[in-house]
Amino acid sequence: MAYDFLVPVADKVLAHCELLPEQSIGKNINAHTAKNGLPVLANASMAIVGVRESRNAFEKKTEKLDTTAIRIQFYKLLMGNWNSTLVDMGDIEEGESVEDTYFVVKEIVAGLLEEKVIPIIVGATQDITYPAYRAFDGIRSMINLVSIDSRFDFGIDDELISSHSYMSKIITDKPNNLFNFSNLAYQSYFNAQEEMDLMERLFFDSCRLGELTSDMSLAEPILRDANMVSLDTRAIRAAEMGMSDNFSPNGLTGREVCTLARYAGISERVDAFGVYEMDNNMQSSQLVAQIIWYFIEGYNFRVQESPYLNKEDFTKYNVPTETEHLVYYKSNLTERWWVELPSIYASHTKANMMSLLPCTEKDYLDACDQNIPERWFKAYKKGYN
Repeated sequence: MAYDFLVPVADKVLAHCELLPEQSIGKNINAHTAKNGLPVLANASMAIVGVRESRNAFEKKTEKLDTTAIRIQFYKLLMGNWNSTLVDMGDIEEGESVEDTYFVVKEIVAGLLEEKVIPIIVGATQDITYPAYRAFDGIRSMINLVSIDSRFDFGIDDELISSHSYMSKIITDKPNNLFNFSNLAYQSYFNAQEEMDLMERLFFDSCRLGELTSDMSLAEPILRDANMVSLDTRAIRAAEMGMSDNFSPNGLTGREVCTLARYAGISERVDAFGVYEMDNNMQSSQLVAQIIWYFIEGYNFRVQESPYLNKEDFTKYNVPTETEHLVYYKSNLTERWWVELPSIYASHTKANMMSLLPCTEKDYLDACDQNIPERWFKAYKKGYN
């Protein structure tokens, strides 16, 4: 069984927990230890899994990811007002080959998904997103993937899979379960024009760093529609990550990336969350720990709601335009917005997906001004192509 390949949490982390207050995460998490074995998943909500594989890094790693340092920083954080149960499954070490590691990641993530446990993957390189995506095979027919990254990571034609080209593998590999891909915080000078053109041709969504940081709420509907979120910490600016050579002076701040993590946690559709490409220094470990904390915090504020299930909790707005008749819904509880898509959208995807697209109030106001939102148009085209 794939769980047999998991390495227990280091004794150094467990010893550190002895000094922590009762309200700390370290005192309230069920961890995989050499003495007690794997934690029980029966009542678990989320599971942390470290992946130390780095052989497919685009820029070769000089040292292994220090998951122990990240855990020490995470365990010392204090619990929020949470009603979820956390487990720590330990680490996946490098297999005999990279493909062996991918297989183990896929099997472990699939096992957690089948148990209705959300995996929180802490990985050395972002190509681990690929086996995590493949774990949905047979569990969910179509996947919406959101990447928080300064690059689209399509790579070069015929390039072997790496942390800069894993998306090409996801798009082309069979079975093709990817319905939509969205990128948040890309930086134009890191992406070839051909990659930007490909995003447009495939009707994928993207939000440039400057656009996003001017209004972080733009990310909320995109993350609300995601099944899986992959965060490349190289989207965070160097000053926030310990001034490493692997990071750019421009990027998200610590506060902004934690906001995105919280949005991802709040989304009732997100079933897997991954953080990748961090460096081994104290500041990086602290920020990664806080990113995970905010994802868990968001999870504990999840609200299951749908205009089609509880109509009395929503206000419906009809917006006729010159070319389309748009129908918007606003939740009276959370004040979140959705817009209807043509019914053919749901049937075309061959998945039991609701014909509703998460959106913002600005999208509604733009429609009132006869401007059809770009995300609606892309989803519409995707549904008919």
